[in-house]
Amino acid sequence: MSNLVPVEIIANKIYLIRGQKVMLDRDLAELYGVTTGNFNKAVSRNIERFPDDFMFQMTKKEFENLRSQVATSKRGGRRYFPYVFTEQGIAMLSGVLNSDRAISVNIAIMRTFVKVREYLVTHKDVLKKLEEHDTQIKTIFGVINEPVA
Repeated sequence: MSNLVPVEIIANKIYLIRGQKVMLDRDLAELYGVTTGNFNKAVSRNIERFPDDFMFQMTKKEFENLRSQVATSKRGGRRYFPYVFTEQGIAMLSGVLNSDRAISVNIAIMRTFVKVREYLVTHKDVLKKLEEHDTQIKTIFGVINEPVA
């Protein structure tokens, strides 16, 4: 499966939202080979496995910010804001989605999270400089980082 879903593809689907590395429901559904609707139905049938620190729904502001970052179209079929899954929530999906593909994809995703974490640890100095740069840009353009309710 790692040949079918390269680490780079998975890593590009990991976003930082509310200070957590997460993946969107639609991206996970695509990786698992199911529709987003069926994916979310499986999750809702097992909702007790997904507390708020495993999965949460994006706010309108978070969704618009993400859309501007990844340049997605405003047109489309979404009637609600996406659900996002933390690393723990993705691990919990292995108990909900029981196919050979789901098992293989889950293993690949977990390995990718580990690689991303290792990369961030080894490149902490670069990350600090990026954070400083981000702060400078926000200061220059007057962007205020508002807490999410």
